[in-house]
Amino acid sequence: MTLTSFYPVLGTDDVAEAAAYYEHWFGFRRTFTSDWYVSLERDGHELALLDHGHPTVPDGYGAAARGTILNVEVDDVDAEYARLVTEGGLAPVLELRSEPFGQRHFILAAPGSILVDVITPIPPDSTFVDGFSSDQRA
Repeated sequence: MTLTSFYPVLGTDDVAEAAAYYEHWFGFRRTFTSDWYVSLERDGHELALLDHGHPTVPDGYGAAARGTILNVEVDDVDAEYARLVTEGGLAPVLELRSEPFGQRHFILAAPGSILVDVITPIPPDSTFVDGFSSDQRA
């Protein structure tokens, strides 16, 4: 098998609203648009949005995505916090902070109860070695 692409497709109540969010705040551009499906792309990264009630969704599975976290890794999370929160007015659901396991990040709530975790990897603190915390090493 040759894998040619792999990307999330998020079921949503409002395809247009969700697409506008990712376009405006994260610089995605549309590669395909209909009233029930939008494909987005930025720098080789893809995201698609689907009306969860569309007939192509198998019976019993037509639900909007909830609790999904999209990780967006950037080279300067502090600058993105300034752009999106301080200047842009978005309200984080998790404030900017550094984690001992090796990331500095903040989390935004996107349309449709999707979370966007904006991250810059940082060195983990001394309690983490090789990706494991000291309590996991025995």
